[in-house]
Amino acid sequence: MCDYSLENVASRAARAGEKLVSSQFVNSLTRGFAAVGEPDVAVCLLPGTELGFDQDVECDHPLGLYERRKLREKVARFRQINLHSPYEHHDALEFASGKVVLLTRLCVGQTATVLQLPADTRTPVSAESEVRPLAPVG
Repeated sequence: MCDYSLENVASRAARAGEKLVSSQFVNSLTRGFAAVGEPDVAVCLLPGTELGFDQDVECDHPLGLYERRKLREKVARFRQINLHSPYEHHDALEFASGKVVLLTRLCVGQTATVLQLPADTRTPVSAESEVRPLAPVG
């Protein structure tokens, strides 16, 4: 999903194996991911999508006045937080250490690969509902 703050930016769903770059979009005050070579299109992630960064992740300090923070983390899972509050950013990354960072805090220009998309959450097909050949008419 893409954060509400990216609703004025062209977007599409992420694909497994594709290379993304953290970006600042022209029509938005927030940051997100774009595919390498498609800087004007936000790439939306589903909760549970796993990303592998090329280098340790860096993010801006929440107050904006302090230096960037290097997290010493390279693998993250996308999730949404603060869903009860419609005017807060929801898109975040959760790292193995338990740290959670809003996507809009990621420093621009960091590259990551979509390692895995979340498993399909639809109800699995049961044996009774499988498609069966039609019986001959007659």
